[in-house]
Amino acid sequence: MKVTVSNIGRHWAFHLARELDRRGLLARLITGYPASRAVQDGVDRSRVVSILRFQAAQRLWSRLPGFLRRGWDPTARILERYDRAAAALIPAGTTVFAGWGDVALHSFHRARELGAKTVLERGSTHVTVQCALLREEYERAGITPDLPGPAAVERALAEYAAADRIAIPSAFVRRSFLAQGVSEAKLIQVPYGVDLGRFAPPATPSPVFRVIFCGTLCVRKGVHYLLQAFHELALPGAELWLIGPVAGEIRPALARWGGPAVRVLGTRAGPELVALYGQGSVFCLPSIEEGLAMVQAEAMACGLPVICTTNTGGGDIVREGVDGWVLPVRDVVALKEKIELCWRDRERCAAMGRSAAVRARDFGWGAYGDRMVAAYRDLVGERAA
Repeated sequence: MKVTVSNIGRHWAFHLARELDRRGLLARLITGYPASRAVQDGVDRSRVVSILRFQAAQRLWSRLPGFLRRGWDPTARILERYDRAAAALIPAGTTVFAGWGDVALHSFHRARELGAKTVLERGSTHVTVQCALLREEYERAGITPDLPGPAAVERALAEYAAADRIAIPSAFVRRSFLAQGVSEAKLIQVPYGVDLGRFAPPATPSPVFRVIFCGTLCVRKGVHYLLQAFHELALPGAELWLIGPVAGEIRPALARWGGPAVRVLGTRAGPELVALYGQGSVFCLPSIEEGLAMVQAEAMACGLPVICTTNTGGGDIVREGVDGWVLPVRDVVALKEKIELCWRDRERCAAMGRSAAVRARDFGWGAYGDRMVAAYRDLVGERAA
């Protein structure tokens, strides 16, 4: 069995490619990133083909001033052209082609011509469910919705139909696909992993009580609910650290519920991110829509209990009342209750963090690779060696 992987971005594609490569199963990794980035993540350079111009175009567009981007968006064209270019690079002998959503449709057709099976990597809920959840939340917030356009939705539906299998990360995502009539037999459900060599508990925990959030500060991530909960609690000595880029739509909530105890730390990565996790007491992700946010397993591996919502996919890895809690979306009262519990009972909070660190060991990228390879072998009717 030989697997070709394609994604214009990184996401978990490099982790998948590395795990396949370690098992001698990677035919090629096609990426919009420099090959050096994949090599840093452990993929053999000889297996990597980079198409840099599409990722570069995407980044250039996103950095233009708003007035230059108004009324025209080339994103769909960039993604389609990447897909067409990637399709031409699928090597003969590929048994399974794994492509990411938005850049897989033409590649699927080419893979089929080569006799390969096709797997769509979908990290979020079914696009119809995703749009409905986010539209409702934007309306509640009184913000103009920022949603996939009709063409993007149509393309996503076409990719679902064209794929032999759809790889998803959580039961929450599975339910969204089943609700839209997708056969359960078409779904591969495997939770994402965590780099257990990088993410680990700190040698000396911080004495300061800190709630940690990591991700884009936006409506989709439910940051406004966390800000409200933390503001209303007004816990003496407590801090809220928000790690990630700030979307303009969340600035009114920051202005309303921010304060000296709330720190907006911007984008962090690598050892710096691990160090920030290590200074926390509890991790909170109150998202409205996620597939399975990988930051949850990272935080757990660093010894933090996790407070998340049902819509983060976290219920697949967080054991209720053991490693953290899985709450309903938009429930500020429940958020306040669990944060205050951790603040009042530091010993229990720390014990749950230790449990979370042990639990995270079940979700290393090696385990993820084993599960994906088993699913691919089942797809092509091949027995494990």
